[in-house]
Amino acid sequence: MIVDTEIKAAQPPADKIVELGKFRPNHSLSPLRQAEAYWTALRNGGGIPYRTQIDPRGLENLLEYAFILERIAPEIARFRLAGQHLIQLAGMEVRGMPASALFTPAARNSLGEVMRRTFDGPSVTELSLCSEARRGRSQFDANVILLPLKSDLGDISRCLGVLVSNAPAPTVPCRFDITHAAHREISGLRYDTPEAPKTTSKAPGFADPQRPLVRPERKRPYLWLVKS
Repeated sequence: MIVDTEIKAAQPPADKIVELGKFRPNHSLSPLRQAEAYWTALRNGGGIPYRTQIDPRGLENLLEYAFILERIAPEIARFRLAGQHLIQLAGMEVRGMPASALFTPAARNSLGEVMRRTFDGPSVTELSLCSEARRGRSQFDANVILLPLKSDLGDISRCLGVLVSNAPAPTVPCRFDITHAAHREISGLRYDTPEAPKTTSKAPGFADPQRPLVRPERKRPYLWLVKS
């Protein structure tokens, strides 16, 4: 079930920069909160960060949990990059795979709605997941945050994600059901509108004089007499 909440995104103070390199694994901030703090610091006064602004050094303590998604259809996204934690859960390299591959068939409709709202909102999305119930496997929980990003073209078609599970040593591959979803719509967005092209008047002497359009006179067809 999709649960909607609208919370104004916190704006980072102009004189403070979040340096995640100072965080340690035993820090009170969870990987999800660290990722959101890093993303918020990149917003540059209210905009959506670009994918190219994501520096692995800034996510040093989160790399094993982090991933990048690329939107390829209104409700479909695929993995561009993924950390070791997610690869272990999937039991394989997930780069190039659709995000839906990690979810049960019953959860994929909800996942499509999650993707649509994350990119189109745009929204910061948090998910609570539960692993698929299978015989001989103990279930475990996981949490995800999705933070929208712009591509090089300026469209919001990428997102930074973090997935953290409490699985001690899961039997792979794992698939998840969505037990809760929360969307925090991003308010106060600053859109960079392209500058209108400037029109310049032609200098006197360089412009050709305008001539009235005259329909050419239609000539009568001629007949030729050919002697044999």
